[in-house]
Amino acid sequence: MRLGSIVAVSCLLGAAQASAAQPITVAWRDKPPYYYIEDGVEKGFLLARGKDVFAAAGIEARFVQEPQNRIWANFKHGTPNYCSLAWYRVPERETIAQYSIPLHTDPPQSVLIAPNAVAQVRSHATLASLLADRNLTIGMIDGVSYGTELDARIARSASGLMRRTVSTRTMMRMIAAGRASYVIADRNDWEHMRTHDKDLAPLVQQDFPDMPPGLKRYILCSRDVPASIMDRLNQAIKATAGTASAAGK
Repeated sequence: MRLGSIVAVSCLLGAAQASAAQPITVAWRDKPPYYYIEDGVEKGFLLARGKDVFAAAGIEARFVQEPQNRIWANFKHGTPNYCSLAWYRVPERETIAQYSIPLHTDPPQSVLIAPNAVAQVRSHATLASLLADRNLTIGMIDGVSYGTELDARIARSASGLMRRTVSTRTMMRMIAAGRASYVIADRNDWEHMRTHDKDLAPLVQQDFPDMPPGLKRYILCSRDVPASIMDRLNQAIKATAGTASAAGK
C-alpha cells in the first residue's frame, strides 16, 4: 500500500474511533414528575431511571434538557449520537428514530375538566360518548402523542380542538381557567402537579371505563447509534427493572 493510502486509511480509522468515543447526548423534556429541575437540581423518577440504564450499560452519556419540539427536530434532521427519554411508540416516529425495549409503563390516562364544563362532561358515561360531543373543546399540547389508539380517536372526535405549543402545566392551567372544556392527562403528571400548583385547584378529575390501557415508554435513539449500543441499552433496561435511584423519587 502506498504511503498516501496508509495515511488516508489511518485518518479514517482515527475519525471513526473518535466518533465512537464521543458520549451520547440524551435529551429530556421538562415533564414533572418524570424529569424536571427543582431548585437547580435535576429530578424525576424516569430521569433517574434513564441515568441508571446508561450507567449499567457502560455507555458514556451527556444528559441535557431540551424543549420537545427541538428534540423532534433533532431526530428529523439526523443529529448523530442522540437519544431521548422516554416516549410512546407511534408509527411516524419509527422512520426517524430507533426504539429500545420498553423502559416504563404508564397508568391509564385521565380526563381533567374545566370548572365550567363539569356537568356536561360528567353527563357522558364513556370516553366515546364524550368525544362525540360537538359542544365541548379538547385542550391539546401540540407535538405530543397520546398513543396510537387515543390519537386516532381524538382525530375522529366531533369535539373542537384547542392546540397550543405549551408545557403540560400551562395546558392544565388553561383548562382550569376555562380556555377549553377538558384535557386528557397523564395520571402521574396530574398527581404531581395538583400538589405543587394551587392554580390547578379548579380542575375536576374524571375517569372513563373505555380509556385505553396505560402506554409503554421507550428510549429513542438516532439511526446512526449502532445496534451493539441499542443491545447494551436493552440488556441494561432488563437488568435494572424494578430499581430506581433515590434521587428520582
